[in-house]
Amino acid sequence: MAASKKAVLGPLVGAVDQGTSSTRFLVFNSKTAELLSHHHVEIKQEFPREGWVEQDPKEILHSVYECIEKTCEKLGQLNIDISNIKAIGVSNQRETTVVWDKITGEPLYNAAVWLDLRTQSTVESLSKRIPGNNNFVKSKTGLPLSTYFSAVKLRWLLDNVRKVQKAVEEKRALFGTIDSWLIWNLTGGVNGGVHYTDVTNASRTMLFNIHSLEWDKQLCEFFGIPMEILPNVRSSSEIYGLMKAGALEGVPISGCLGDQSAALVGQMCFQIGQAKNTYGTGCFLLCNTGHKCVFSDHGLLTTVAYKLGRDKPVYYALEGSVAIAGAVIRWLRDNLGIIKTSEEIEKLAKEVGTSYGCYFVPAFSGLYAPYWEPSTRGIICGLTQFTNKCHIAFAALEAVCFQTREILDAMNRDCGIPLSHLQVDGGMTSNKILMQLQADILYIPVVKPSMPETTALGAAMAAGAAEGVGVWSLEPEDLSAVTMELFEPQINAEESEIRYSTWKKAVMKSMGWVTTQSPESGDPSIFCSLPLGFFIVSSMVMLIGARYISGIP
Repeated sequence: MAASKKAVLGPLVGAVDQGTSSTRFLVFNSKTAELLSHHHVEIKQEFPREGWVEQDPKEILHSVYECIEKTCEKLGQLNIDISNIKAIGVSNQRETTVVWDKITGEPLYNAAVWLDLRTQSTVESLSKRIPGNNNFVKSKTGLPLSTYFSAVKLRWLLDNVRKVQKAVEEKRALFGTIDSWLIWNLTGGVNGGVHYTDVTNASRTMLFNIHSLEWDKQLCEFFGIPMEILPNVRSSSEIYGLMKAGALEGVPISGCLGDQSAALVGQMCFQIGQAKNTYGTGCFLLCNTGHKCVFSDHGLLTTVAYKLGRDKPVYYALEGSVAIAGAVIRWLRDNLGIIKTSEEIEKLAKEVGTSYGCYFVPAFSGLYAPYWEPSTRGIICGLTQFTNKCHIAFAALEAVCFQTREILDAMNRDCGIPLSHLQVDGGMTSNKILMQLQADILYIPVVKPSMPETTALGAAMAAGAAEGVGVWSLEPEDLSAVTMELFEPQINAEESEIRYSTWKKAVMKSMGWVTTQSPESGDPSIFCSLPLGFFIVSSMVMLIGARYISGIP
C-alpha cells in the first residue's frame, strides 16, 4: 500500500466537468497529467414543450457535490491522500442560462439549455432591428443572432417568468451560465459566494465584447438586459474563491473554462493553426487563431479560446458548432428504443458495416454551423424494405462524421491552409467504428489521445497553473507527452466524395420543414407545421423499427 501511495506523491488537481448529459469530477497528477480517479452522474434533460430543453439547476449542483464526494472516497480506497488536491478547475456546458435569487439561493426557473429553441420568434424580431450594413452584434461578439446563445434565453425569461421579473425589480436576481451558478454555490452561495464567470463563457452570451473583454453596454441595451445581474468577468486561470463545504473544503477554485475551450487547452492546442474536435452531446471544432480575431465568411463563430491568467494575453478561436452528435445516440436509446445502452450502437453498426444508402440528418434543434438554419428538422431518408435498425445505427454515426466534414471544410476555407490531421476527444471517441468513419469521410488521419478526458484535463491545467497555486507548468518543455491512437482513411477519395455529396443532398431535403415558428406560444401544433412527407418518413421509420426490434425479418 505504501508503494501505491508513493507512486502518486505530489500535487494533485481536481476538475469539475459539467456537461449537458452528465457531470464528472476527475483528479489528475499535476506532474504527469495522469488521471487517478473519477466519478460521473448522468443528468436529466426535460422537454416540457416542442423545442424546449431544460435542466434542473439544483440537480446539476447536487450532481457536482456527489461526484466530488464519490471521487474522494475512491481516492481513499487507492490510499491517496486527498489533502494533496491543491486546486479545482471548472469546465461546463456553455450558453445554458440560469437565473437565481441571491437572497434565498433558489433558482427562479429551470436552466434553459443551449439546445433550446423557444426563442426563435425573439431572434426573428431582434434581427429586424439590426441594420443590414452594420451588424454590430456579430462584429462585437463574433456570434450570429441565434437561439443558441444566452442573451435571447435571458430575454425570454425576463419577458415570460414573473418570478424572474420580480427578482430583477427587487435587485435579488443573479444571472449566470452553469460555471457561474456552480462557482457561486461552491464558494458559499448565500453566505458570501462569488458571482464570477471567465472570458470564454462570457464570450458565449452575446452580451460580451470580445475585443475589450467587457460586458458591452450597447449589447445589453439592445437585448434589454440589466447589467447589474451579470457576473464579474475574470481570466480562465486565477483564484476565484475557496470551496466552502464537503471533503475538499478550503481548496481554491482557480480555473474556469467553457467546455470546448477546456478541451482546446487539454489537447495542448497552444499554437496558431492547431485544432481539435470534441464529440459530446454536440460536436465542436475549434482552431486557435492566436491573439487575432478571425471572422468567418463560411458560417463559423469567432470566440475567446482562453486567457490563462490576469496578466496573460487572450487567445481567440474559430469554431464550428454542431448541435446534435452524441445526442442522436441518446435519442435512438431513449426515444426509439433501438438500443438499451449507448455502447450498443457500435455493435449494431459493426454488424452491417454500411448504412446501405440510408442517410440520417439529426437536425432536432435546426442546423448550426455552417448553415445556421433553424427551420431544419431531422430526417431519415433512402429507406427501403431491406433497411433495418443496424443500418439506421450506422447512418447515425455517419451523420456525426458528415457534420464534422462540413465544419472542417468551412474552417479550411476560412484559414486557407487545410488541416493535415484532426485531433479528437470526448466520450464518443471510444467508438472505433465512429473514428474510422471520421477518417474515411474527412480523408485525413484522425488522432485520438489515449486519455480522452481532455475537457477535464484542460480545466485542471488552468487551475493548477493559476497564480497562487502554481503546481502545473504550462511551459512547452514541461508539458507531458501524450500517447495517441491513429486512424487512417481506408477508402478511396472518390467513394468518400460520393458519400459526402449524397449527405449534402439529404441536408437540403431537411430544410424548411418548420413553416411557422412560434414555440413561445406553447402550442406544439403551430410549432410543428410539417409537410406530409415528414409523416410518411416517420411512419416508415416506426414500421421498420417495430419489425426489427421485435426480430421479424
